[in-house]
Amino acid sequence: MTTNHNHFGYQARLDFVQGLLRKEFNVEADAEVNPIQYEPNFPFRYNNFVYRVTLHTPITSAQVEKHVVDRPGCVAIPEGTKHLIVRLANPAAEGVHSETRVENEVALIKLSAAALKHIQPHVVPSIYAWGSAAAEAYGWTIQELMPGTPVDEAFESMTLEQKKLILAQMAKLLKGLQGYQLPSTITGLGGVTFNENGQILSAAMPTFGEGPWSSLEAYFRRRIEAAFKTADTSPQIQGWRANGVRDRLDAFVERGLAAQFESLESKDEKCITHADFNTNNFLFDPSTYQITGLIDWDFSIIMHPSHEFLRSFIATGGQFRGWCGEEGGEHAALSEARLHGFPSPLPQSTKDGVNWELAKALEDELERLDAKRPRTIKGIEKVADVDTVLRTITPWRLTNPDILQRQSEEVLRKCRQDNEAQLANMLKYLGF
Repeated sequence: MTTNHNHFGYQARLDFVQGLLRKEFNVEADAEVNPIQYEPNFPFRYNNFVYRVTLHTPITSAQVEKHVVDRPGCVAIPEGTKHLIVRLANPAAEGVHSETRVENEVALIKLSAAALKHIQPHVVPSIYAWGSAAAEAYGWTIQELMPGTPVDEAFESMTLEQKKLILAQMAKLLKGLQGYQLPSTITGLGGVTFNENGQILSAAMPTFGEGPWSSLEAYFRRRIEAAFKTADTSPQIQGWRANGVRDRLDAFVERGLAAQFESLESKDEKCITHADFNTNNFLFDPSTYQITGLIDWDFSIIMHPSHEFLRSFIATGGQFRGWCGEEGGEHAALSEARLHGFPSPLPQSTKDGVNWELAKALEDELERLDAKRPRTIKGIEKVADVDTVLRTITPWRLTNPDILQRQSEEVLRKCRQDNEAQLANMLKYLGF
């Protein structure tokens, strides 16, 4: 029986973790190492392998003294520590570039801890040690185990009032990240890394492998160029050259792309962007509903404030979408409400559609704190349209190697037809 690509090397990874603990903290007895949210036969590649570590004995003062904190972004491990998190970056992860991915994560955790230092108890995990994915078999971090239960495991069963307690704290955290004054060494959009003096500076975006960029337009232009190359080499997509769609796409990029950013008044702004600011990455205390952790900074970057709304808030009614089709439907109505104000009374929520009460509750919390949000980011709808074009050029179902292996030719053909129609209609809407 063939071993699943995630499960291949399972024991070697456990041994690697034990070796890290011995090397970094002089741990003598093997620790208890348990994978978190790991399924041996999960069909898609994990971005990281995450482990909860329980030491045989707590960290002693002698171990603290011997552990040299010589890497930027780290703090000394506290005496008495018994539980840790170890994250190993999967070198086979799809669409993730290894060179600075760990540096980017550590640097953004450092920046975010500073941005949110006014919120106590702290919610951003401390980093005790790390190793670069560019230099070792696995990039890795050893970090603080944050207390609490994942919000997503309880969110659906919460009452609206309980959900509002969570949303209020999410809004406060977002406001803190948006308002943080970035170091002058961060000059562009994209990823970050450390220089030889430990300063944080702009670098390539780990989920793309290029950057930084001087503007949001430059970022999207380069992403679309790269998407075209991927589409050109795809046997399924074939560059979208059938039926004249590629010619229309090329015309949009040449003559229409720049215009999409003309109404974006805040085009020079940039901020810490978690880019996965969703309930599965928040921990909370079920007895008080206090958020106790904001975790998984693997996708975090420095980006325009609009980006968080394009990538996050999936389960909380806050993700902002581009053009939703000629008929639009309730998602188009939600976008209008988030741009121009929610109607009163609210439309009826549907089981698998928009939860209007939840979306309005999030909007109220963001407004109360005067956080940047679609209604205050003039021009975000045009940015979202460009993002929709980008995503539709290389749809996940037609480009991810793991899912391609699991779909019949008929399903792939239908998926291509649907995406071609979506692109054609989108281009018509954009005037191309």
